[in-house]
Amino acid sequence: MRPEELRILMLTRAVFPLHGVGGLERHVHDLTRHLLRRGVAVTLVMPPRRRPGGATTVGVAGGVFDHERLTIRTVPYRTFPFAGRRGTTILDRNTAYPLFGWRAGRLAQRLVAQGGIQIVHGHGASALGYGLARARDRLGTVPFVFNPHGLEEFGGGDPARAPFKRLAYRPLQGAVRVCARAADRVLATDEALLPVVMQHLGVPRDRSPVIPNAVDLDRFELRPADEARMLRRMIGAGDEDSLLVAVGRLEANKGFGVLVEALARLNREPGRPTWRLVLLGAGPRLAALRRQVREAGLGERVHLLGRGSEDEVHAWYAGATLFVHPTLYEGSSLVTLEAMAHRRAVVASAAGGIPDKVVPGVTGWLVPPGDAAALARALRAALANPGRLPAMGAAGRAIVEQRFSWAAVTDRLLDLYAEVLAGG
Repeated sequence: MRPEELRILMLTRAVFPLHGVGGLERHVHDLTRHLLRRGVAVTLVMPPRRRPGGATTVGVAGGVFDHERLTIRTVPYRTFPFAGRRGTTILDRNTAYPLFGWRAGRLAQRLVAQGGIQIVHGHGASALGYGLARARDRLGTVPFVFNPHGLEEFGGGDPARAPFKRLAYRPLQGAVRVCARAADRVLATDEALLPVVMQHLGVPRDRSPVIPNAVDLDRFELRPADEARMLRRMIGAGDEDSLLVAVGRLEANKGFGVLVEALARLNREPGRPTWRLVLLGAGPRLAALRRQVREAGLGERVHLLGRGSEDEVHAWYAGATLFVHPTLYEGSSLVTLEAMAHRRAVVASAAGGIPDKVVPGVTGWLVPPGDAAALARALRAALANPGRLPAMGAAGRAIVEQRFSWAAVTDRLLDLYAEVLAGG
């Protein structure tokens, strides 16, 4: 079947830029855009975007949402006031999210019954209603491809809180397992995450292909050299200073506190290299990180710049000497791929899907999650020999082009759709 003859129904609780800028939001946006680019017709089922004052809208001017082969259907995501604030996320994910998934999946079932849809592609518990329908009647539905993403609800994140998370997220875990049991294929986003998918969802290896998350290389043009100099001047860094860049939401599981501790160790050593750290992100750990930076005496070296626009983040990637990702838990890690696409060497935790990307001695350094001493040693090794970093960055870019670009991943996904349809 040619892509122009294919009609996909996509179920998601969020898509960029309507519902935020996270990994899921970006993934669904880019996946939809690249399927449309190949000629595939896509129906997107998602919550409406909520504007201040209560009005809702489903689209924005320009971009993927104006494409003639895209149809958008919305389902309310009804939750309680102030959901999403610290302390409420677990409650929201166990109530409003599965309820949205049930409603969205029921809508998907009705659209399938009307004819024309050939495959349903669900993201997380957004596909719960369709998973239940397919479990009851496989002949009355169409093939189902399911992406559970990072599976944080099964205990990822802060190791000390993992048992609590496993218990607290029981309803959401059940919803994800329903989808996995009903699906024809359950995607693992990285080779390193395949055992996790098989363990928690009970999926056999032959039903769990690896289709990685990807980055859009169209966004990674070369930046002018004077832009990097301007960024350095903005934070008071000289040409001789190594510029470390880290990107992510300021949460405990991203490990930025471990990074500050590692840099404090580095700063106490004799003959220490000169460096500056730029941390781009917002979140509940901002005040704690500021206090830790101040108490470590790193106030002149560590710059917490907030989230920043997409263009600003890419400018910092391009101007960096080294990208650092000290996460304690991770799914696929799009920020690591973005840094590698910008030809940056990487120092990162060996967490989630990162070992599929960062090859020690080739594209960077890997350290155990949460180990500040090991992170300090890796940073010291990287900064002591800056001449090898450009070659590591070039090797990282090559890996992204071959395996983690949207061009490559869309090819693999279209092959998977054809395989599922042929076996249906």
